[in-house]
Amino acid sequence: MSAKSQHTNILLAIAGFSIVVIIVALIGFLALDRDPDEIQGQMEVEEYRVSSKVPGRIQRILVKEGDFVRAGDTLAVIDAPEVRAKIHQARSAEDAASAMEQMARNGARREQIEGAYQLLQQALVGQDIAEKSYKRVQRLFEQGVISAQKRDEAEAQYKASQAQVKAAKSQYDMAVNGSRQEDKMAAQAQVRRARGAVEEVYSYIGETVQTAQMAGEVTDVYPKVGELVGTGTPIMSVALMDDQWATFNIREDRLKDIRVGEEITVRVPALDIEAKMKVTSMKDKGSFAVWKATKASGEYDQKTFEVKARPTKKIEGIRPGMSVILKK
Repeated sequence: MSAKSQHTNILLAIAGFSIVVIIVALIGFLALDRDPDEIQGQMEVEEYRVSSKVPGRIQRILVKEGDFVRAGDTLAVIDAPEVRAKIHQARSAEDAASAMEQMARNGARREQIEGAYQLLQQALVGQDIAEKSYKRVQRLFEQGVISAQKRDEAEAQYKASQAQVKAAKSQYDMAVNGSRQEDKMAAQAQVRRARGAVEEVYSYIGETVQTAQMAGEVTDVYPKVGELVGTGTPIMSVALMDDQWATFNIREDRLKDIRVGEEITVRVPALDIEAKMKVTSMKDKGSFAVWKATKASGEYDQKTFEVKARPTKKIEGIRPGMSVILKK
C-alpha cells in the first residue's frame, strides 16, 4: 500500500471518529440540556392508621387488604385480660366510696343517738344534784357552820357538772345532726372520683374493639392473629379513596405557567384519559432537593418545588401511585 493510500485511510478514520463524537455530543446536548415537554407526577391518597390505646394480643382481624370499610365497621378485636381485671377493682372502689357517702349522709345510727341522749340525761341529773348540794353548803357557810374549804369544794363540783352537761349536749347534737357538711361533700367527691375511674376503664375496654373512623379502603394490615401489640401500635391503614391528589416535583424555571388556584390538564396513562385538576399548594422542596446550575459559572441555582393538585371532579378508576402527566 502506498503512503498516499495510508494517509487517506487515516484521514477517513479521523473524520469518522469526529462524526461519531459530534453525534454523541448532540444527543447528550439534546437529552440533558433540553427539558422534556411533559412533567410526570404521581397520585397520592390520605390515610389514617388504626391503633389501640391498650396493649394486648390480636384475637381477631375481620378485614383484609383491599376491603372497603364504612365508618363504624369492626376491624379487629384485641384480647386484654389486664383491662378486664381493672374493671373489678374500679367497681369495688366505687362501692366503697358509695358506702362512705351513704354513711356520711345518714349520720349516726339510732343506737348511737340513743346512747348520747342517755349520757346527756345522766349529766343533767348530776348537775341538778351538784347544784342542790352547793346551795345547801353555801347556806351553812353563811351561818358559819362549815369552813370555806367545804364551800369551795361544793362549788367546784357544781361547775364540773355544768361542764359535763355541755359536753354531753355537744355529743348528742353531733349524733343527731350527723356528719359535717364538709365531710358529706368530701364523701360525694370520692364517689364521683370512683365513678370516673370506672368510666375510664370502660373506655379502655371499648378500645379492645377497633372500628373504622371513616369510610375507606384497607391498604395494609400489620400484625397477625395472636401477636402482641403495644399502646399506639398501628394495626392497619385505611386509605380515604375520595381524598386523592397528584404531586409533581417541578423545577422553578418551569413554574411560570402554574399558579395556585388555577386549573391544569393532566393525562393518566393507566386509564388513557385526560382530567382537570386544580393546583392547591406549591412549596419549596428544601435544600435536600436537586438543584441545577443555570450556567457553568454557577450564576444561580434552580430549586425544585412540590406542586399539589386535586381533581376538580371524581376520576373513576384512579388509584394511589398511578402516574399523572402534566403537559407544558
